[in-house]
Amino acid sequence: MSIKIGIYGYGNLGKGVECAIKNSPDMELVAVFTRRDPETVKINTKTALVCSDDKIPEYKDKIDVMILCGGSAKDLPLQSPEIAKSFCLVDSFDTHTNIPVHFANVDAEAQKSGKVAIISAGWDPGMFSVNRLYAEAVLPCGADYTFWGKGVSQGHSDAIRRIDGVVDARQYTIPIDEALNAVRSGACPSLSTGEKHRRECFVVAEDGADKQRIEKEIKEMPNYFADYETTVHFISLEELKRDHSKIPHGGFVIRSGKTGFDLENSHIIEYSLKLDSNPEFTASVIVSFARAAHRMYNEGFKGCKTVFDIPPAYLSPESHSDIIKRLL
Repeated sequence: MSIKIGIYGYGNLGKGVECAIKNSPDMELVAVFTRRDPETVKINTKTALVCSDDKIPEYKDKIDVMILCGGSAKDLPLQSPEIAKSFCLVDSFDTHTNIPVHFANVDAEAQKSGKVAIISAGWDPGMFSVNRLYAEAVLPCGADYTFWGKGVSQGHSDAIRRIDGVVDARQYTIPIDEALNAVRSGACPSLSTGEKHRRECFVVAEDGADKQRIEKEIKEMPNYFADYETTVHFISLEELKRDHSKIPHGGFVIRSGKTGFDLENSHIIEYSLKLDSNPEFTASVIVSFARAAHRMYNEGFKGCKTVFDIPPAYLSPESHSDIIKRLL
């Protein structure tokens, strides 16, 4: 029997989720919920509906897992706790410093409703988080480093678009080569966030908008740009569509550590991603965790969960015995 999925929000991530559901034979898209006029939102799944988000309560018993595709800056902090009152859910909340608060807010509602809510599922936070945990557990005497990019950050781009006077924007996160090479050498350098990456922003402003104010708001935005060398370019909408229509991304998780009685042997663990489409890959991760949320709910779990709490076998549509036989 198919897992019935709802999508809340139909931007780049929501479209990616629709694709991932199509490629998951154990899942069925029931409806897409939007804050826009539903008549203006065209989806590819012929059997699914497009509904206004005020219709969400009517689907309480028709959807197994709701996948939230809003932004982390302003959407998910409100939407996830609210949806957890009635649905199992997965979101991709990615403001790292605010995850503990988001977890607590969602957990409070999911505990009361008896639902399973998985937050911060994506590739970072998400798959990179799991790899950091594994690497740290295996090499306790060492240090880990995460580098993102070069690529478009959906969350940071969305945060820029929320600034008054901004029509559209793309933000590229770019690793600093000197820092990346030092880590790969096993030198275990001490690096601040700003010493590992720089940020480059391409912004389309409204006619007559105060570009100096917009640039200042971007560069001083806490949790997003304030700690980094940030460059802001103002360009036309035509240039944005021509030169920045794709959404690639990727990155590296590296653990440099030592073993031996006197720590005489050195080791490097490196996990990397190279993504043609950040939203489509993120969506594929989210959909696998929607499967896990459904299984855990059916087994009697409740409350908020993170990627650390999910057994890897719960992500696969295959049986436990088949996974062992084929992959172990």
